[in-house]
Amino acid sequence: MEHICPVWVGYLLACPARKLAQSPQKILASCVRDGDMVADIGCAMGFFSVPMAKMVGETGRVICLDVQEKMLQKLRGRAEKAGVLDRLIVRQCLATDLQIRDMNEKIDFALAFSVVHEVPDQNALFAQIVAALKRGGRLLISEPKAHVSQLAFARSVIAAKNSGLTVCADLKIPKSRSVLMQK
Repeated sequence: MEHICPVWVGYLLACPARKLAQSPQKILASCVRDGDMVADIGCAMGFFSVPMAKMVGETGRVICLDVQEKMLQKLRGRAEKAGVLDRLIVRQCLATDLQIRDMNEKIDFALAFSVVHEVPDQNALFAQIVAALKRGGRLLISEPKAHVSQLAFARSVIAAKNSGLTVCADLKIPKSRSVLMQK
C-alpha cells in the first residue's frame, strides 16, 4: 500500500505556528488572484485552502482534494469558522484519480504541497492536473526536504514536464524543494 499521511499529522500541518516558516499568503501571493479557480491537491485540513479561499474572493473557488474524509471534515470546520466554506468545492479523491475531469481547462492555479511523493503514479497525477489547467495555468509543486531527496524531486519535475508543463521559477520555500510550472 502507498504511503498516506496519517490524520494526526494533519493537525501538525494545520498548526498556526507553521505560518512563521511557511506563510500561505507569502508563498501564494503571486499565484492566486481574486476570481481565480484554484485547486489544492492533497489539501489535508486546509492550511493552504482557507487562505486561498480568502485570496480568490467571493467570485473565486478553491477545489479541495484529499483521499481522507477525516481530513476533509476538519477542513470544512476550519473553513466554516473562517467564513469561507461557500468558496470551497470539497471532494474526496483517490490516490490514483483526482476525479476532476469536470474541471478540464477551468483551473487557473493548482497547488501540490507535500503530496506528490505520496502519489503512486506521478505521471497520471500530472496528466490530470495538466488537463484541468487552463492554457497558461500554473502549478506549484513543493516537497519536504526531510522526505524527498533532490533526485526524487528532479524526477517529479521531469514527470511534470513530460505531461506538458514548463518551469517558470525555482522557488525558495523554507524546508522545501519547490518549483512553479506553467501549462
